[in-house]
Amino acid sequence: MKHALILGHPKARSFAGAVADAYRDAAQAAGAAVVLRDLYDIQFDPRLGAPEVPAPQGFTPAADVLREREIIGDADVFAFVYPLWFNAPPAIVSGYVQRVFGMGFGFGPIAGGANAPLLTGCRLATFTSSGAPTEWLVREGAWEALQQVFDRHFADACGMVVAEHVHCGGLSAATRADVIEAYLARTREAATRLAR
Repeated sequence: MKHALILGHPKARSFAGAVADAYRDAAQAAGAAVVLRDLYDIQFDPRLGAPEVPAPQGFTPAADVLREREIIGDADVFAFVYPLWFNAPPAIVSGYVQRVFGMGFGFGPIAGGANAPLLTGCRLATFTSSGAPTEWLVREGAWEALQQVFDRHFADACGMVVAEHVHCGGLSAATRADVIEAYLARTREAATRLAR
């Protein structure tokens, strides 16, 4: 089993980075192969260029998109790790989804009134964090919006199954070490389940 682990955080040492490390270590310990795509480290460009936009006359995925598709194309699990900024994924994560998981990889041309999903049988897992408490995200409607767009819709368009969404809310520089460890333990547990 192969896991594509996609990290979207600009700091080399961050909570999101610790989550990605915990995920990778647990999945590998359970026997899965894990390929980490640290989007800031590889300097992924999130901007969708005009030639990449599907059109009747055709389109051309850029070289960096083709490279990413080659690296993660045989994954069974796509695991995203990112913080919530303005209650949404960072632009680099959104751009990665739009460019890499677009036409020709996540889904094919329209057939029967809808795009044909190409990642049927794969699983989607998401690990998010925020300074806002989870209860606040729920009360403001941000949690449902995030799950609808970046979990259910994304998975449905590509034919994936939403397997996990672990959220770590209320984080700050003052968050106790035991709280951090509890969040990382949840991540390891989820990664182990996904590796089976």
